[in-house]
Amino acid sequence: MTNKELADLIFPNITKTPSDYELEYPARNLPENAKVTRFAPSPTGFMHIGNMMSAVINYCLAKSSGGVFFLRNEDTDQARFVEGATEFIHHILNYYKISPDEYEFNGETVGNYGPYIQSERKEIYHAFVKYLIEIGRAYPCFLTPSEIDEIREYQTKSKKRIGIYGKYAKYRDMTPEDAAQKIKNGEKFVIRFKSNGNFNQKFIFEDLTQGKIEFPENDLDVPIMKSSDLLPTYHFAHLVDDHLMRTTHVVRGGEWISSIPLHYELFKAFGYKMPKYIHTSLILKKDEENGTIRKISKRKDPEALMFYYEEKGYPILAVIDAVLTIANSNFEEWRTNNPDKPFYEFPFSPKKMSPSGALFDLDKLDNISKNYISKMSASTLYNEYLTWAKNYDEHIAKLLENHKEDTIKFLNIEREIKKPRKDYENYSSIFPKSWYMYDEEWDKDLNYKFGKINNKEEIIKIMEEYLTTCYDDKDTQDEWFNKIKVLCDKLGYASDMKKYKENPDNYKGSIADFTTVIRVVLTTYDMTPNLYDIMQILGKERMVKRLNIFKEQYK
Repeated sequence: MTNKELADLIFPNITKTPSDYELEYPARNLPENAKVTRFAPSPTGFMHIGNMMSAVINYCLAKSSGGVFFLRNEDTDQARFVEGATEFIHHILNYYKISPDEYEFNGETVGNYGPYIQSERKEIYHAFVKYLIEIGRAYPCFLTPSEIDEIREYQTKSKKRIGIYGKYAKYRDMTPEDAAQKIKNGEKFVIRFKSNGNFNQKFIFEDLTQGKIEFPENDLDVPIMKSSDLLPTYHFAHLVDDHLMRTTHVVRGGEWISSIPLHYELFKAFGYKMPKYIHTSLILKKDEENGTIRKISKRKDPEALMFYYEEKGYPILAVIDAVLTIANSNFEEWRTNNPDKPFYEFPFSPKKMSPSGALFDLDKLDNISKNYISKMSASTLYNEYLTWAKNYDEHIAKLLENHKEDTIKFLNIEREIKKPRKDYENYSSIFPKSWYMYDEEWDKDLNYKFGKINNKEEIIKIMEEYLTTCYDDKDTQDEWFNKIKVLCDKLGYASDMKKYKENPDNYKGSIADFTTVIRVVLTTYDMTPNLYDIMQILGKERMVKRLNIFKEQYK
């Protein structure tokens, strides 16, 4: 019996060859130096910040070069499939506007290099596995799980390398006749790659991030097709898919760099050119408990999962910029010099990635996000805020819809100036700093944060005098402030801060203390955006009501 006959026994219905698929998936017609990249997550968990970094890098590489960015669903690990993970991947890519050029979702296929779901490519994989069996580079292996456990236990105790190689690969030299008989007897098997490598020999591989790395040749006979569902392993599927889909650059986590010897030999076995590899850094964070630097954890750190950023309401471009900041050390400088350019025009460089790990800092994201939000018009911010609230807080959404005009006015305070306020790091942080603008929120016990002047009678006296003799909504801000100075002097407060500092004992307090009383009665806070603008929005009638609420609370 020949190897071809054994291959026909295992795959009787597979008639196509790798050469047939070469014709079916020709080289792409793209500009010179255009990059073809893929985002290829596994739906075994929900998308995390590491996935996001990979997606953004892939998108930048493709878009900045006139290439193609495609999505491939690597669902061959059916046992660990998580319901909803695939849908969430598509949601995140669309939400952040890094939509792939080619994909397959909900029965729709866009692109000519599909299927883009690995479990639908089984026949393609079988053709390539069959070819390897025919040329003697793959074989059926009948090692049972218990036998493999025994081998691993022996290797561990003997301090030998773990894996199936050399004498441990007991079925690699089995004759086709004996293998066929075991198959006919119904014995379970996997297909293993038959390595030709010598572990004691080295080769040089150039990673675009790490540079030139020396590896020992692969001598492991690894499984390339599983027995349970006849689907390929990741190692084999990525070889077939990246070649046929004409991927030029592969962006993946640094944990895969140890697989290079195997992938190098697999590509070599078919005579295919390998894509260029960019192995990304680990994403690190500073542990809040002990101050150590550790890998970000999907279990411990809520910010590890992409749910977090949408639920908090971070602007999409702020998140993308934060990701690129940790991906490339020169991104911040580029963004400073190109504040209005789309992020995908950034000339991403694999060599600018930190090989030791990238520190992800939420404070950094907050600063980036505050900057983005401060540059929005009040109307744009209102719309973005309302969209977020409709998804995550119905109560806030109702308030925004009922008080649209006043909300936009409030959001516009100190916005259209050279150095606008940067109060909000995300949309969820706006309401805790603006709730006092809505009368509906004053039906509860209020926590007034008074400063130096905290005597109830004195506060009421100041407010009543202010509202009856001083406030006029037709006044300009300068006119209003001049009236405040006059009232300060009348009630025993220093209208001149310089004089107050020289002789503080001569006064009840300063003009700053005086205006703080007004601010706190109207908002409960001693620090807010411009008080004059807040009062212009509230109007005198609402201010009187708030003074009365204060009186009621402090009877």
